[in-house]
Amino acid sequence: MELYDGPVEMDDLVAEIVNLYPETIEYLQSIGMHCLSCASAQTETLWEACQVHGLRAAKVVDELNRIINE
Repeated sequence: MELYDGPVEMDDLVAEIVNLYPETIEYLQSIGMHCLSCASAQTETLWEACQVHGLRAAKVVDELNRIINE
């Protein structure tokens, strides 16, 4: 798997990611993160959201950075 460097890190808030990089919304919704504007997204880190949804945070970070770097 190729690793993509980029601005998104595991400790970033989900709401900040989608506000700064709206191109990531489709991917996040496709992996089950449908409530991107709910109260949890405002205070939840990407790592925490991945734990709740049973996802590997490193893989999600990598894909988000790939999308942003396109």
